[in-house]
Amino acid sequence: MNCRHCKAPLDKVFIDLVNCPPSNAMLKEGQLKEPEVYYPLKTYVCSSCFLVQVDEVKKAAEIFDQEYTYFSSFSTSLLAHSKAYVDMMIQRFGYNEQSLVIEVASNDGYLLQYFKEKHVPVLGVDPTANTAKVAREKGIDTLVEFFTENFAAQQLAAQGIKADLILGNNVLAHVPDINDFVAGMKVALKPGGVVTMEFPHLLRLVEDCLFDSIYHEHFSYLSFFTVQKVFEKQGLELFDVEEIATHGGSLRIFAKHDNDDTKTVSTRVNDLLTKERNTGMTAMTYYENFQERVDDIKYNLWQFLIEQKRAGKKVVGYGAAAKANTLLNYCGVKGNDLIEFVVDLSPHKQHKFLPGSHIPVVEEVKLKVLKPDFVIIFPWNLTREIVEQLDYISEWESKFVVFVPQLQVFEGPVA
Repeated sequence: MNCRHCKAPLDKVFIDLVNCPPSNAMLKEGQLKEPEVYYPLKTYVCSSCFLVQVDEVKKAAEIFDQEYTYFSSFSTSLLAHSKAYVDMMIQRFGYNEQSLVIEVASNDGYLLQYFKEKHVPVLGVDPTANTAKVAREKGIDTLVEFFTENFAAQQLAAQGIKADLILGNNVLAHVPDINDFVAGMKVALKPGGVVTMEFPHLLRLVEDCLFDSIYHEHFSYLSFFTVQKVFEKQGLELFDVEEIATHGGSLRIFAKHDNDDTKTVSTRVNDLLTKERNTGMTAMTYYENFQERVDDIKYNLWQFLIEQKRAGKKVVGYGAAAKANTLLNYCGVKGNDLIEFVVDLSPHKQHKFLPGSHIPVVEEVKLKVLKPDFVIIFPWNLTREIVEQLDYISEWESKFVVFVPQLQVFEGPVA
């Protein structure tokens, strides 16, 4: 196997999470009697460009299909984040009725709707037909396609479509051919245009042991150092960067054509490169011993669940997120004897079962009926939002639990 970016041979394993089904491949009841396909989930780190990557054993077209169950609009914190981003970008770059904003991986129109409210023309691109359908119902023109260099050339640039802004939130890590993807943005960007991408920062994944962010949809795990190399190779220059709180710690990068001299390079670019070097991210030793730290989380999870089972306590989960499936599958939790069910707000997930563990996904009303002793928050990055939403569980003295980055048992609200 060779590096997805620089093609150097890969022989250094970052972490081996053994075998897992695709993280968002929710099961219907009838499918529980059928064989379930598992794929290896092993990640490597490139000794040349330090791109952490999973071997492409599950094809993107099979992951992002018409049964895709993640709809962005069911997260109130993500909607608030998106609205704030739109307001900031309009204020900073002056987008208006004459501009064009293209979002890659636009999902159900959760972000573009805010540009549309400001009368800024928008176009979404997303490979999942079911999310695109919802976006179109909001009046957001959406193309059901994978974003590639060929797509950008033939279906955008050749049709006279070029963007003042190309944005993509939590998509850069999702593309199997990252070089081709970035080359497509180069093709579809106007001469004075801007690209922004948001993605989980590899530094935070390693420092905080956020291993449940690793799953088949994420082909790459990205440092700023590596992303700068990827963009530079395609003729795009990073001119600014922000460290933001989403997903346990993410980066928002700003890029332009490398011959665009209308934008100065912020000091934050060099500051973050220096921070990563000083942390050790450009040395292979930084990526050692991650497996042992992950296994400690696994042992803590098992100890907690078994203790509650023996004590006759009732445990449920909240959030049928991809994070939940990585955690449960690596830890070997099967069936609902230890975790009775998982609550999720999305009707696209309710009345289905988590892949691998086969724990049922139910409506929130079931929580009020069962009155469990513990509610495990699987999407720990949304802990504050979830605790505020479920503050009523204190009525029966229930407690919240998170396992990543470390075991915490607490009562709401979060400080």
